[in-house]
Amino acid sequence: MPSLKEVKSRITSVVSTQQITKAMRMVAASKLRRAQDKMQQIRPFANRMNGLVSNLAAAIGSDADDAWYSVKRPENRILIIAITSDRGLCGAFNSTVLKATTKLVQERYAEQYAKGNVTILPLGKRSVEYFRKREFKCEDSYWGIFGQLTFENITKAGSYIIDTFREGSYDKVEIVYNEFKNVATQVLKIEQFLPLSVESSTGEVPDYIFEPNAEELLTGLIPQLLHVKLYRAVLESNAAEHAARMTAMDKASENAGELLKELRLVYNRSRQAAITKEILEIVGGAEALKSA
Repeated sequence: MPSLKEVKSRITSVVSTQQITKAMRMVAASKLRRAQDKMQQIRPFANRMNGLVSNLAAAIGSDADDAWYSVKRPENRILIIAITSDRGLCGAFNSTVLKATTKLVQERYAEQYAKGNVTILPLGKRSVEYFRKREFKCEDSYWGIFGQLTFENITKAGSYIIDTFREGSYDKVEIVYNEFKNVATQVLKIEQFLPLSVESSTGEVPDYIFEPNAEELLTGLIPQLLHVKLYRAVLESNAAEHAARMTAMDKASENAGELLKELRLVYNRSRQAAITKEILEIVGGAEALKSA
């Protein structure tokens, strides 16, 4: 049985840890509220914009002079955007994305990877550290976006993706991230970012009157849509991160509480055993004096 001093030291340590996890849960809850507000604002805008561009592109069809955004090419060069967080202590949030990205490369793009034609664009410190360590080919100029999460910063990464795809440096772009569903649930998403699907959202090709011409409209709308899609994915991931951390810290606090119950029980038993031993020693000494 451990000594009273050892058990008391462990109790003090667990109490201190529990206070930290409770404080971190409160901080995560506060950040989640702000992140959730931003995410809920971008969702309807992104959905409506996606529907508008899909209908517009479907109406133009093959008449577009420069349909770079929807032309399917042989999948020789692949870019995968992996969105994680900058910090840990959020359960399986980061490992889910990292494992899914690695599995995607191994199962779907093994041939391209063997030729060195798979590039990872990591967004988030955990992502860039993971893929650098495993010697993946990385474009790691944009990973620090969470230091200042603004649309302007996201468009820098978005512009790189759009420009390189349009130039032919990549034939396909995929994005892997956690989508926020609720505080307890994050859904892993693997989506094709480019080329875009231009099917009408209603299944019918709408009849539009264009002003100015359709190609000019798409030239301006397509990059904006892609920036919004990337921004939405980052905001979804950011909200999911804080939700995951909040849940993880809540669970850690509960586990600390259970551990404290066990340690206090051990402490009381050890204390009772020590007192009983002292009483027996006193009684034994008294009996020895009487005998003498």
